Amino acid sequence: MSAARRPALAPVLVALLLLVALGACGRKGPPVAPERRVPSPVSDLSGTVREGGVELSWSVPRRRVDNTRLLDLGVARVFRTDDAGQGDPKPALLSHDRVAGYTEVGTVQLGDPPSPQMQGNRVVFSDHRNLTVGRRYTYVVVTADALGRTSPPSARLSLTFAAGPEPPTDLQAVPGERQVRLSWQPSARFIDSSPVPGPLVYEVLRAPTADAPLAPIARTAPGVTTMTDRGLENERAYHYAVRAVRQEGSTQIEGEPTARVVGTPTDVTAPAPAAELVAIPSQDTVRLSWTPSPDADVAAHVVYRATGGGPFTRVGSVRAPGTTFTDRDVPPGTYRYAVTAQDASVRANESARSNEVDVTVP
Repeated sequence: MSAARRPALAPVLVALLLLVALGACGRKGPPVAPERRVPSPVSDLSGTVREGGVELSWSVPRRRVDNTRLLDLGVARVFRTDDAGQGDPKPALLSHDRVAGYTEVGTVQLGDPPSPQMQGNRVVFSDHRNLTVGRRYTYVVVTADALGRTSPPSARLSLTFAAGPEPPTDLQAVPGERQVRLSWQPSARFIDSSPVPGPLVYEVLRAPTADAPLAPIARTAPGVTTMTDRGLENERAYHYAVRAVRQEGSTQIEGEPTARVVGTPTDVTAPAPAAELVAIPSQDTVRLSWTPSPDADVAAHVVYRATGGGPFTRVGSVRAPGTTFTDRDVPPGTYRYAVTAQDASVRANESARSNEVDVTVP
């Protein structure tokens, strides 16, 4: 190739290299807009006025707005504004990672190590900062990933801060068969000493041990001051408390719970009786046999004897599954025998008597 032709090839080579480079870029796909990489907004912000503050709760978003998985969790930030409660609350608009016109009242670490407010995939956040009775407080939450990319604000949540009810009084727990019946006297005043104007809802709380945290298990209809907790385990202690709930518009204000009381369900049902009792007398002895009670919790069968028309007296027992008994040193005479079944409960419930048999000891 002559020197004169070499310069002519340079533009062709440059064009080929550009085409290769453009083809490689095309295989990577179009670039993703930065706003598509931010975390999805919190979608289930909820709250309750409780114990002199506002308790908020929400689920941690696990995807971005482009529906890709969010692995690099960062923080959640809580913003608040307040007003007199007239009209719509202030709009929540994100401006430079803040919510315009709102005050930041807390930050929750979502990534490692997570803040104590993280409970599984939910956050429980309490706000006690300069709250004033009668004011409406509006909250929004934003989250940010580890690179600081901030989600849109959650939907606004507005709550009216008001005094909660005083605890109910005279909480009683009466145990029964696999159940505990609770009753209490209604709350008469709010903690600001103002009277309760109408019936309140009551929330029943339960814990499995004396030092375990209480958890809600049921709410009553307004004005109802009894509740029966069913489907429990017999001979196991359950710990209860009750609190009153005030409703102001869409805001629920929960009062302090009562002191705990203990209820221990117990077996009060007697087993089915034994049957087909047979007695064979001989000198000084009566041999007895029977068909056992069909109940699974029978611990023993109890043997009774009566002289003539007199009352029955217990003469012995046989641990289940035994079904025979020998009554020894029986003086000559005429006797009646019967057998009962006794269960293994604390109360040792005893069945009705089996069929009676008459014998004569020579």
